[in-house]
Amino acid sequence: MRISYLALVAGWIACSPLASVAQETALQPLSVIDWLDDPTPTAPSQRPIAAPPRAEPPVTSNGLAPDVQVAPLDGEPPRNIGLVPASVSGMQPDLWAGSDVTDIVRRIETMPDPELPAAQALLFTVLLAEAAAPVGGATAQNRLTAARVDKLMQLGAIDPARALIEQAGAATSPLLFDLWMQISLLTGDEDTPCGALSRSPRLTKNTPTQIFCAARTGDWDTAALTFETAGALGLAPREKLALLDRFLNPDLFEDASPLPVPRRIDPLGFRLFETIGERLPTGPLPRQFAVADLRDLAGWKSQLEAGERLTRAGALPENLLLGLYTDRKPAASGGIWDRVRAVQRFETALRTQSPDAVAKTLPPVWKAMQNAGLDVTFASLFSAPLQEIALTGTAADIQLVVGLLSPDYETVATTAPDGRQPFARALARGETLATPPRGALQRAIHDAFANPTPRQDLLAMPQQRKTGMAMLEALNLLHEGGRGDSRSLRDALSTLRALGLEDTARRAALQILLSGEQA
Repeated sequence: MRISYLALVAGWIACSPLASVAQETALQPLSVIDWLDDPTPTAPSQRPIAAPPRAEPPVTSNGLAPDVQVAPLDGEPPRNIGLVPASVSGMQPDLWAGSDVTDIVRRIETMPDPELPAAQALLFTVLLAEAAAPVGGATAQNRLTAARVDKLMQLGAIDPARALIEQAGAATSPLLFDLWMQISLLTGDEDTPCGALSRSPRLTKNTPTQIFCAARTGDWDTAALTFETAGALGLAPREKLALLDRFLNPDLFEDASPLPVPRRIDPLGFRLFETIGERLPTGPLPRQFAVADLRDLAGWKSQLEAGERLTRAGALPENLLLGLYTDRKPAASGGIWDRVRAVQRFETALRTQSPDAVAKTLPPVWKAMQNAGLDVTFASLFSAPLQEIALTGTAADIQLVVGLLSPDYETVATTAPDGRQPFARALARGETLATPPRGALQRAIHDAFANPTPRQDLLAMPQQRKTGMAMLEALNLLHEGGRGDSRSLRDALSTLRALGLEDTARRAALQILLSGEQA
């Protein structure tokens, strides 16, 4: 049955049309590409092609490449970095969002150190304000943080710089780690970053730092091996290797003469000199090194000089300087000792609330603080209790100037009797005199409040989320104006007011008018 069934199926296939097609195919060669067998073109479809709708908006208005924002696909977005929240600073977190990070870094690096206390306060606020980085992710964030921290260090604000860099994650980036190490060396807290380096050796490529930290963490074998390698391969300057040699092998250099001081010193070199017992004076060094003299290792005179130096830069709170002034009785005379003695006598007189005692001690201490460039500091410390005492004559004139240089300038200007400092008192109230005063700087200040001319290019920056850059540019103008450029002064004060920084503008103008005035 199976044979007859297969024969039946075979016969049905032979008789079917499929058989003839198969025979034709067997007789003709197959082509690799089917349409080569039939070169006759196929007629196109007669259906009309639909045109695109005319109401469609254009794809682009020009031939330029569009701006593309880049963000990492993995990981968390960069955090807002800063010590002063927006509720305190009044600045939004998009302070830098619209600026290019390279432009920001260049502007911060070339920013001159402000001389007016009002400008110093604004610069510190901008650098410490809580803000996000511009486009560029974590890399841009680290570059911006490093620029902010480096500027704070130059100004001598070491404690805020350390807090800012630790908040940003100093142990997560080689760029931040090297700055963190420098700050810690100045404050004597190098064990923390050295511990982080021992856990992550790739955090720095600085060979002297690797040697120093290996020794600090007790890994003397690694320190010695790295030191010998650095000497053989020239991985560090000879001056730094000589310092490290004495640090690692103190017994070999007990009777050796002191090392020559290099022309340029970095925090590691400064710390090594201190460690081997050849501590360097900080007076000739950049301002950031003065912080080392605030420790108990330094004598009282060194602490006083460092405190005044940092306070003039706005990097040290006034109360800390007052604490240094009143720490003990001066045992010498002349120079800074006379200033310390004058402050102590005035403070004692102020506590007695005696008008005669205050009137006697106020002129000498005021002159001493002016000569040291600390008149605004004196006003911040003593204006409030001083305004409560009824004074006359020269003491009353100084009392008014002190009040106008203090944070309570507006209240003092409102309550003080008429007749003295009319322009400054009007300025403190946000008013102007009908008749402009004489002098180019005075007229520039008058015009900034009577007929302000803010820089329009700077006013446009906040709409572009470049508020930080606008403030830095305004501070640069103010620096030039404070040094005698009346046009820059007028534009700077006008721009600060237009940016909503009225208090900064008024205080800066009052400081230019009154600082150094002998009343």
